[in-house]
Amino acid sequence: MEFFAIARIHTHPEALQSIPLESLPDLCPSIERLLRVHSKDLARVWTVWGEFDVTRQTIHGGVRFTLPQCANALSWTLTAGNPPAPEHVVIHATINRTEQDPDFVETLEDFVAQWREGLEKQWLVSSG
Repeated sequence: MEFFAIARIHTHPEALQSIPLESLPDLCPSIERLLRVHSKDLARVWTVWGEFDVTRQTIHGGVRFTLPQCANALSWTLTAGNPPAPEHVVIHATINRTEQDPDFVETLEDFVAQWREGLEKQWLVSSG
């Protein structure tokens, strides 16, 4: 399944690639707290779905985060300068299922919306 949102902010891929794992709880309330940072690209977090490792990887146009031990293989990307909204940030989350419990799907929709809101708020504060 796929989930999309567009954050109406103007930034560049390098800014997205510099988002540290430590800021995840500030950007997305579904990532409730950071438990431990192992490196700049690996941390342990507590989420609305439980405790997971989270990885960070720079990609073309932005950054990808994954929960490698998640049974649904949740990953999400933040990209700028690419379709479908090259002038904004595209948030794209995926799980490895074509169908899922409606309550869980709702938490994923909320997750993507929270990322949109968190990015818009962070960039507004940064540029204001």
